[in-house]
Amino acid sequence: MDKLKMHSPDLSQSNIAKIREVFPGCVTEAYDKATDQLRLAVDFDQLRQELSDHIVEGPQERYRLDWPGKREALVATNAPVAKTVRPCRSESVDFDITQNLFVEGDNLEALKLLQETYLGKIKVIYIDPPYNTGNDFIYQDNFVERKAGFLLRTAQIDEDNNRLIGNTKTNGRFHSDWLSMIYPRLRLARNLLSENGVIFISIDDNEEARLKLIVEEIFGEDCVINKLVWIKAKKPLNISKFGFSRNTESILMIGKTPEITIKKIPLSQDHIRTYQNRDNDPLGEWTKVPLFLRTNSNPEKELKMPWDGSLRTEKWFVSQSTLEKLYKEQRIIVTERQVYKKIYLSENEGRKPLNILNNEVVGFARNGTEDLMKLNLEIEFPKPVRLIKYLLERVCDADIVLDFFAGSCTTAHAVLELNKEDGGNRKFICVQLPEFCPINSKASREGFKTIADIGKERIRRAARNILSKRECHPGWSRDVGFRVLKVDTSNMKDVYYHPDELSQLDVPGMVNNVKDGRTAEDLLFQVLVDWGVDLTLPIRREKIQGKTVFFVNDNALVACFDCDVSEDLVKELAGHGPLRVVFHNNGFASDAVKINVEQIFRQLSPTTKIKSI
Repeated sequence: MDKLKMHSPDLSQSNIAKIREVFPGCVTEAYDKATDQLRLAVDFDQLRQELSDHIVEGPQERYRLDWPGKREALVATNAPVAKTVRPCRSESVDFDITQNLFVEGDNLEALKLLQETYLGKIKVIYIDPPYNTGNDFIYQDNFVERKAGFLLRTAQIDEDNNRLIGNTKTNGRFHSDWLSMIYPRLRLARNLLSENGVIFISIDDNEEARLKLIVEEIFGEDCVINKLVWIKAKKPLNISKFGFSRNTESILMIGKTPEITIKKIPLSQDHIRTYQNRDNDPLGEWTKVPLFLRTNSNPEKELKMPWDGSLRTEKWFVSQSTLEKLYKEQRIIVTERQVYKKIYLSENEGRKPLNILNNEVVGFARNGTEDLMKLNLEIEFPKPVRLIKYLLERVCDADIVLDFFAGSCTTAHAVLELNKEDGGNRKFICVQLPEFCPINSKASREGFKTIADIGKERIRRAARNILSKRECHPGWSRDVGFRVLKVDTSNMKDVYYHPDELSQLDVPGMVNNVKDGRTAEDLLFQVLVDWGVDLTLPIRREKIQGKTVFFVNDNALVACFDCDVSEDLVKELAGHGPLRVVFHNNGFASDAVKINVEQIFRQLSPTTKIKSI
């Protein structure tokens, strides 16, 4: 039976395979020193010629964004990682039933691990990445290695074991480091985004121009749907050295396609009261709007009146055909000085949102701090819950929302609040590195070791606060839980990935290829990641014939990692008709049982996919 690969997908090989389907002559095999294996490789000279209608001689000048380290950043995007996510029930809330996730770990690794499961399934991504002000930290990534065991590298660290590096303006790679950090993460995020999905990115003017160029390269030139402007404070501090105080941040709204449906702003009660039904119109309440503008200038165009009268027109807002259509529909009101059109309340879906955000709706920066203070928590520069709620309301009802720079988890808080208010079924995935809290900070004094710890506690406290309120939408599922998964090294020993390097002296200790201290549930989640199964599905654990068996969403996946699995147990599991089943490769009672597994399932459950670890 086939073995699961137990590492994130190799995106470069996947992309090359797609090229081979169209241009088979441009793909060959090459020896890879890093992995000591043959891999698919692209003959780029031949590919350039295939894509050109003339002879290609040397590199051509072209419009693009470039920086030192861009090629390495692309390698970092595609390189697989031999990592997994390990469940942590003790830090979770409603682990067995919630559909929300909190992933603790490096977000680049997390995005790689989520590729199989959530490919094209995320409707909304909101991120608030480091702004590269010269005072903050960025991730340091290094996926390029010059030694064997490429897949076995466990972390991206510097010589001092730091995952985050300071990026001061005196650094000669100030912009390049930031670009190399954000580039692979956005490429991976695009894979996860649904075809009608949207990414919101908060940014200030330190890197806004370069960010826009990056997203245009990754998503296409028409991808930036809008730039929203958020005013941060009512009374900005006069601290700018440029002559004007900076009091705004931008939120770039990006989609795979510019054809994104944006929900309109509902009408206010004051606006609704302007609609009346003075003439008992069967279509209900209405108001009127003028069809032309009276000015002192000469008429720009004259329309023939579909009624008798001496009214003359000047600047019309409609065409002749539209005017005649409205007249036939009895939607025209004529006075001595104006022509009006009826607008019915039933057809008015609201107004388009402005790109300059209304602070009465979305709040100011201080409101983000107040949101945390109400929960007796503190962290620097949190976004207001109201801001994220407003963004989600415009594009999202019952979908997955991802934030891979989660910080204090404002996005998760906003999802819970919004679901409570409108009965939506939005689910969140928050990813946060366990970055240490500053030593002298209030959070550190109160016992929080990392920013991730603050985020998890915020969700817990916000959930309790939300559930304590009586005013909840009757259709709300009341799911305020979250399943904590922590990015960690693979559950499998090195020999799993490189069995050819096993010597006879190693054999006695390698019968079990699972690392010491790893649980059956750890193995289950690595299988879910590898097989691309939803990480929020309900999990049931049963004892069958004395063995522990996991049922994921009943029969989406059945797993047994125990030893001495008998043929009778295999037959009983096949009787459940699961979509997928997985065993430990060395867990069968005999070689005969192992050999017969596929035959048993072929007879009793022929559609089941069978794998081993």
